[in-house]
Amino acid sequence: MSKPDLILLHAPANLDFREKPIIYGPISDVIPSTPIFEMYPIGFVSIAGHLEQNGFETRIINIASRMLKDPAFNVVRFVARLDAAAFGIDLHWLPHVSGALDLARTLKRSHPTTPIIFGGLSATYFHQELIDYPFVDFVVRGDSTETVILQLMQKLRDGGLVGDIPNLTWKDSHQTPHFNALTNVPADLDGINLDYSYAVRSVLKYKDLAGLLPFKNFADYPITMSLSCRGCTMDCVTCGGSQYAYRNICNRDKPAFRTPELVVEDILSAQRFFQGPVFVIGDPYQESPEYASRLLWSLRKAKVKNPLVVEFFLPPPPDFFPRIAGAVPSYNIQLSAESHDEEVRRAFGKGYANKPLENTIKNALEHGCQRFDLFFMTGLGKQTYASVLDTARYCIALMKEFRSFARLHPMISPLAPFIDPGSKVYENPQRYGYKLYCRDLEEHARALHAPSWKYMMSYETEWMNRDEVVESTYEAALMLNQGKKELGLIPRREAEAIEFQCKEALDLIHLVDKAVAQHGIDFKREDILPVATGVRHLHSSTLCAKRELEWPARSIIKSAPRILWSLLPWRRR
Repeated sequence: MSKPDLILLHAPANLDFREKPIIYGPISDVIPSTPIFEMYPIGFVSIAGHLEQNGFETRIINIASRMLKDPAFNVVRFVARLDAAAFGIDLHWLPHVSGALDLARTLKRSHPTTPIIFGGLSATYFHQELIDYPFVDFVVRGDSTETVILQLMQKLRDGGLVGDIPNLTWKDSHQTPHFNALTNVPADLDGINLDYSYAVRSVLKYKDLAGLLPFKNFADYPITMSLSCRGCTMDCVTCGGSQYAYRNICNRDKPAFRTPELVVEDILSAQRFFQGPVFVIGDPYQESPEYASRLLWSLRKAKVKNPLVVEFFLPPPPDFFPRIAGAVPSYNIQLSAESHDEEVRRAFGKGYANKPLENTIKNALEHGCQRFDLFFMTGLGKQTYASVLDTARYCIALMKEFRSFARLHPMISPLAPFIDPGSKVYENPQRYGYKLYCRDLEEHARALHAPSWKYMMSYETEWMNRDEVVESTYEAALMLNQGKKELGLIPRREAEAIEFQCKEALDLIHLVDKAVAQHGIDFKREDILPVATGVRHLHSSTLCAKRELEWPARSIIKSAPRILWSLLPWRRR
């Protein structure tokens, strides 16, 4: 087995999550990963592929996923056996900041002279705080770090100085921090490549399927991604990926796009190996209607076979749906409406009314959309407890209206656990009616060790405190679950299981509340150890079944013939 030059590692939310009873609640119910946030960013694949193309052996290890899959997996012993010229740790979103810091600390104890590199949007925002840690040697800043990391690896190999590498935060031999200018902001992403053959070759090279899996259940549900852009045209007020945040964090004034033809190449690369849905990241209408048309034409020309998942930030033109129906054999839609209340939606940063939303659902379902995922949130500005329940009623009304299709899937989840750094709310909370409890890395890291997700939450609003956000979330979810059961949209037994989980989670949260009231937030965890078993089985989902999020897919085992066949040309080389 060859020694990699760079090992990219993804940490869980907490490195001790298997020992410490925490009620994580529904903070990850509407994403593929668990509340341990074991899903590493797609940038791992593009970075690894770029380095490999330029002669640097790169390995991805998902520490979080391995910990979830194997209760006996020992992180300290495992990382002590690793050998590389450098280690990279992602800190893209904050929900795994505690685990990322602890993993870096553990690595440095075993490998005191090996450089540790951080990267990601949150790492970029907090780069000055990060570089002060004795176990952090470099922070690569910005949204597109493939060339930056390549330059850094070349300097580390050749012994060169790093003062001229753009976007780099670093320490000299006296531990003095330096902040190179953030000037590597590519205008387009045509140089970015998502080559899924890299992942398959890596499994064979390092004999480590478990370490490469993007999230816990990927082997059974291999959903892949295609990257259309970095940056955003929207200004959602709590989002760290908004136009405002990208301008302030990454020095990016407008999104950088990849050509539609390259987006389709990603999809073809994925379907060579996996028989599952491919998620196209980024609303295709962000760039222009012409961009969306080119994408549809390229999809049709390429004869894409895998199901596509297309996300929209705003209701698209009605002619999109008959066109995509003629371009691909199967497609699904995701759209986040945030609230049924148009005033709440406007305050969040999305100005469209309900009628265009409802027309979009109708058009999509009438033109063959296999499922339409419609997301709503709790914890928004100008949103009251009563408004949250009205959102649940609105969802039930939509399901009744489109009952004959049985393909509309509305979901409600909390804006949790944190407000994204760099967002408008994070930078000016009072202006938007928010109160923030966490401001720096350490405060966010400590919050992730709170006994329940209510105490993890970094905010409350003028309209709802944290108790009300939690209670309204579960009450709305129970209403929505009951509506789905009565309409026959989910099996009765499944609906009853979700109802039991919600009520059990609330009982556990109330039990923690009593302990906090009596002994404070730092009460001895032994006081609630009897509920630890109950807590752990709530790690996967609470408000809905993970199955509700899934599109048809074939497991990796069933795709094995396709994977092996696709590798034959590589083997001949």
